[in-house]
Amino acid sequence: MPRPPDPAKRRILLHQIHEYVMRHGLAGLSLRPLARELGTSDRMLLYYFGTKERMVAEALTVDEARPLPRIRDLLDAAGPPKDPTALRRFLEEIWQRFSAPAVRRTFPLWLEIMVANVLHPGRYEPLTRDTLREWKELFTELFSDWGMPAPRARAEATLLVDAVFGLLMAHLADGGEDQADAAFHMLLDRLEPGWRTDPRA
Repeated sequence: MPRPPDPAKRRILLHQIHEYVMRHGLAGLSLRPLARELGTSDRMLLYYFGTKERMVAEALTVDEARPLPRIRDLLDAAGPPKDPTALRRFLEEIWQRFSAPAVRRTFPLWLEIMVANVLHPGRYEPLTRDTLREWKELFTELFSDWGMPAPRARAEATLLVDAVFGLLMAHLADGGEDQADAAFHMLLDRLEPGWRTDPRA
């Protein structure tokens, strides 16, 4: 009977793979050069992770700088925003966390993953789908707590999340970080009045 993978070794490999992918990106990612740098073999990487796509997806989940877990901790500690003014402050806090260098350095890789999933459907679909879904579920729940009907709460969350992700990623092409920051605050100026309408509408 084959010996099960060593969990401690697997965790170490995940952190090493994460750093490698952050440095080299996904384009042309090959198991053999990766394994050689990590002092192992491509066969062992497949033994621990099954496929290259699963390996990359799991490696990204160990990123300690990911904002979502920290935002959930913030919500657990302070409670959810109860009104549009509080939600705006909460979103501005999220934007600041996304501006941290440790988070921004992950953006090119996330953009690469999204493009790869468009060009090769299914390759990284669970990773991109789950990431966006978790953010949308978080805000859908917040809007629902205000009394919004489920369809409107989902639509408001989708508009907010997709617009913010677009601002975070688009500036990678033109370097317009200042314009993205100004556009984010303008986006909130446009959305906040809508949050103040009767939530049951």
